[in-house]
Order: sequence, then structure tokens, then C-alpha cells
Amino acid sequence: MSYKTLPTSAPVLQMDSLAPALKVRDWVRGEPLASFQPGRVYILEFCGTWCGPCVGAMLTLIKLQEKYKDRGLEVVAVAAHESAASADEARSKLEAWLAQFPELNFRVGFDDTGAMDTLWMKPSFSVGIPRLFVIDRDGHIAFVGRPDKLHDVLPKILAGTWRTSDQAKAAERERIAEDEPEARKQALKEQIRGKFREAEEIEDWKTALAALEEGVALYPDNLSFRQAHVHLLIHKMHDMQTGLPALRQLIRDAINTNYEVMLHVAFFELFDPANDYSKFPSVERFAMGKELSEHILAQARLQDDYGKAVTYRMVAAYYHASGNKNRAVELLELALKSLDGPKPISEVLKDGFLADLLQALANYKGEKVCYGDVCVAPEKNVPDGVTPKAEKKNLADRGALE
Repeated sequence: MSYKTLPTSAPVLQMDSLAPALKVRDWVRGEPLASFQPGRVYILEFCGTWCGPCVGAMLTLIKLQEKYKDRGLEVVAVAAHESAASADEARSKLEAWLAQFPELNFRVGFDDTGAMDTLWMKPSFSVGIPRLFVIDRDGHIAFVGRPDKLHDVLPKILAGTWRTSDQAKAAERERIAEDEPEARKQALKEQIRGKFREAEEIEDWKTALAALEEGVALYPDNLSFRQAHVHLLIHKMHDMQTGLPALRQLIRDAINTNYEVMLHVAFFELFDPANDYSKFPSVERFAMGKELSEHILAQARLQDDYGKAVTYRMVAAYYHASGNKNRAVELLELALKSLDGPKPISEVLKDGFLADLLQALANYKGEKVCYGDVCVAPEKNVPDGVTPKAEKKNLADRGALE
């Protein structure tokens, strides 16, 4: 679902607006809540399993729920921005994420329909999460903002003195002035992405390229636009004259900034077996791969053991594809050794990384390999350089300069 052009007038949803409906696909914690009940104050939090600050926000809300439950406070969280292959997979990710909060004392809903985003986030100029909406005892919005802005405000909302105060009105004007430009920028990005996706589906590469060129021109620091632009030129259109300079610049920027996500994105454009390298000049590909791989390995010394393992697993694909299979095997064995560090093996098994690592090692060596009581046989007809599945997914979206 892409953003529609936002109106130039005031946002539909702001302080003193009547609270929209609650429309979630399912409730994964607590009893279903059909509507906000008069006489109670509700905190509605938008959270996500991929959102680092959401962990702290959830812990804060658990404390607030306990502290103010006798004054009519009820906290509700909704995960409305999960990325997964199916609703069941997204819900499973949410269930696993919630397990880290054994003291959870409020309802949590899951919505993948876009309804909550459309009703709450977009009309309030809200872009990032965690995002809080406080609904007053009469069903009107009393607060929109970040969790760290709530502590001094909540007691006044519970006392019924906040919404009518000059301080509240000034804070809301400040919020809108801060959030509206970013929301409009995000809406334009989504419109560009929508044009690109529609063109991509029908393989209208000319229209897709025009959309991405617009995105890169407007937002030159946006990694997702830059990655998609390079990928389209090189792997779909096979326009090496334009694509190779764009990829070289992406690699150069990644090395100069040491931006980990950009380094990984650039690497996967060179060595993801899902890509079409038939028209990619091998000399250019391996020259760029060598420079990038050496830089990534040099940076690995600053990582923890699990980070080193992921790096070794990834860079091994370059050495294997370039013909240095002994070095590729050596790196995979170093990755296995790194897993003997502080990260519990149960976590490694859970995220699938160990299985992927063992499979790559078996494929590279051409024989069965074992780690503890886990053994894997080599696959047949496997292309050079198998990309770590857990790392490759949504790389540009993770940490992209939006």
C-alpha cells in the first residue's frame, strides 16, 4: 500500500480530534478491544519487532500500566508494520518478540491490512515508531508523539487538565511543525516506490528506471533507492555503461563511510547467486569484489563473535566465486569457530544461521560436515556464492537513510 498525496491543510488526526476506530486483524495478547470505553484513558502504541527503541518503549509502558491502572489507564500496543512472507509468519515473529517481556500486562494487536496505518499514523503525520497516541476519557486524542515525551504529560491527562492548557496546544503545534515535513517526504518516497513496483511487475524497465532516477535525484542518501537503481541497471537492463559507475560509487561511499548496511548491500549486488551476472564483466566484478571483501574483513575485527561469523560467511562467497575455494572454506571454518563464543548455540540454531553456514561449507568442500550433533550433506548444482538468507533480507530497509 502506497501513500496518497497528503493534504496541505492541517492533519486529520491531532490533539482534540475524535479517536479513530481500532481495526486490527488479530489480538495476540489479552482480550479483544472493540472500542475505547468512556471514562478510561488509553495509550495506543505502534510497535514493531524490527524496531530497536520499541523494546525500551514496551518496558516503559509495562511500568506505566502498573503504576496508573487504578486511575483508569489502559495500554494497548499494535504491530502494524511487520514485514514477512505471510500473515502467519509475521504473527509468529511478533509472538517470539513478545516473549522477551514476561511482565507484559496489556493487550497487543497485530494488523497487516494497513487499516491502522491509514487511520492513525498517516493522518497524524506520524512516520517512525515507537509512536504513542493517548486517548482521553471522552474519546478524544490528548497526545501524539514519542514515548520520551509522555512522562510529564500523562499525569496531567489523567487529571483532565492537559488538553485545555496552553502548554498542550504549544506542544502540539511544535509536533506538527516537526513531523509534517518528514511525513510529506515519506509520502513522496512511497509514491515513487509505488511507481517502481508497478512498473517492475510488468517488466516495464524504462518506467521503473525513471521512477528510481527520480528517487535518487530527490534523495541521494536513500540507500534503498540507490540499491534498486544499481540492481535494475546491471541485473535487469544489463546497462553496464551506466550501471557500473553507479555500483562503483556505491562501493566507494560504503567504504568511505564504513556504513555496514551499505557495505553488505554493495556486496550482494556483486555476489548474490539470485542475480544475473551473464553480462557483468568478470574482471570488473572480481576487482570490485576484492576491494570490498578486504575492507569488510578488515572491519570484522571490531565486531563481536557472531558479527565476525556473519562477515566470514558472507565474504566467503567472493573467494569461492573467484576460484579461491581454499580461502572460502577457511573463512567458513573461522565462522564456525566464532560461534563457540558467548552467543548461545540455541540462538544460532533458532535464526537459521548455523544451518545456512553448514550447508555452504558442505557445498564448498563437497562433503558432509558436522558441528556438534548437526550434520549437513552437500547439495547438487549449487551456484557459486550462496548468500546468507538471514542477512540478505531487506538489507536496504534496515538502517537506510530515510
